[in-house]
Amino acid sequence: MKTYLPHDGWTPRVHQMPLWRYLRAGGKRAVAVWHRRAGKDDVCLHHTCIAAMERVANYGHVLPEFLQGRRAIWTAVNPHSGKRRIDEAFPHELRASTNDTTMSIRFINGSTWAVLGSDTYDSSLVGSSYAGLVFSEYALSNPSVWGYTRPMLEENDGWAIFITTPRGRNHAYDMFNHAAKTPSWFCELLTAKDTDTLSDETLAETLSEMQALYGSDQGMASYRQELFCDWAAAVLGSFYAGEMRSVRDEERIVEIEPPKGTPVSRSWDLGVGHNTSIWFFCTVGAQLYVLDHYMASGVGFEHYRDHIEKVYAERGWTHGVDWVPHDAQVKEMGTGRTRVETMRSLGLNPQLVPDASLEDGRNAVRHTLPYCVFHPRCTIGDLNGVSALEQYRREWNDEMKAFKKSHVDDWTTDPADSFRYLSLAWRRPPARIIEVPKPRGFTIPPPRDDRRGMRL
Repeated sequence: MKTYLPHDGWTPRVHQMPLWRYLRAGGKRAVAVWHRRAGKDDVCLHHTCIAAMERVANYGHVLPEFLQGRRAIWTAVNPHSGKRRIDEAFPHELRASTNDTTMSIRFINGSTWAVLGSDTYDSSLVGSSYAGLVFSEYALSNPSVWGYTRPMLEENDGWAIFITTPRGRNHAYDMFNHAAKTPSWFCELLTAKDTDTLSDETLAETLSEMQALYGSDQGMASYRQELFCDWAAAVLGSFYAGEMRSVRDEERIVEIEPPKGTPVSRSWDLGVGHNTSIWFFCTVGAQLYVLDHYMASGVGFEHYRDHIEKVYAERGWTHGVDWVPHDAQVKEMGTGRTRVETMRSLGLNPQLVPDASLEDGRNAVRHTLPYCVFHPRCTIGDLNGVSALEQYRREWNDEMKAFKKSHVDDWTTDPADSFRYLSLAWRRPPARIIEVPKPRGFTIPPPRDDRRGMRL
């Protein structure tokens, strides 16, 4: 019995044809910024199935978070057909096995496909070699995942597809702009008006629902973002949406360098099982120059010390203070030393940031950002600290239909925490030593008990 692909009679819709033709013609890099419900994932799943039959290799569909992949891809049902999306794209007769736990499929020719997460890329992708990857909801993904996977795709002459709706002018925005000026890349932005998939009545109803759910301003921002691919719309639930919009609007991302001899300090979020994030900054007059951001994981303090020494030597910077949180005083198991002691032994200069609650720290960030000028280094690739500040956001409680006080714990957390420490430390006044003058020529007698006339 023959099996035809695309499976189950699926054919691209009119607005999907340019991307489909590019991929089927052997295109290697594509960025599709399409509005919600435009069928981005469907196109990519069907293309992946054909690619897996044409070339025996490993393929993957990368979501921002691994657990999100189960809901969005693995168990998702197409409302038009009532079938699971993976069953529509990957016919059972072409599968040798299906693993529900790992969300992976092995095909009869030896190819594999799996749902992956950008939050676990350093463990789920290690030791693997892929010939094709789809980065779904790339604007919400950890940008480090592309830096990690790009070498293997280039080595394997593989392809990569980035599909997303906007989440501010972050790494997805930079990727879109890169694709737009690179002839070999496919690049396309489609709004709900471009595809005609949603009627004016449906769009009006959607806007009304979003504003009822999120409020007038947030609802409109979400509507513009999801259906009209507006890069300037605020990220839903962002803690620092207004402040970061001002950074962009006032063009405070410019080439800056500290005046010679000005100490350049560092704020650290010391990752334990997470990334370690470091911001490099100095004060120049009333302004705060944010000069760089660095993030890594799975390495010791020696790695960061070596990186810092290299950067300061190359740029001629003067060393300042290493601001660290209070938990850096906790002794680590195995060494019996605190991280402060370890840093000092490596020639770093750790100082504790003022102790403050999480909310007080976030308020410090809001008061600090208007003074900030960022160097473009802070917006580059997988070290994109500016993007992290723009996307650091509250969790949404779907049952309560309200934002929680807690934040979404993803790749943005560590840079946001590190910047919170920066904000608590950069204007900390120097310690003042006040000497109390000694009495001269007389002695103050002790108090008397007026009832008995006796000295106490």
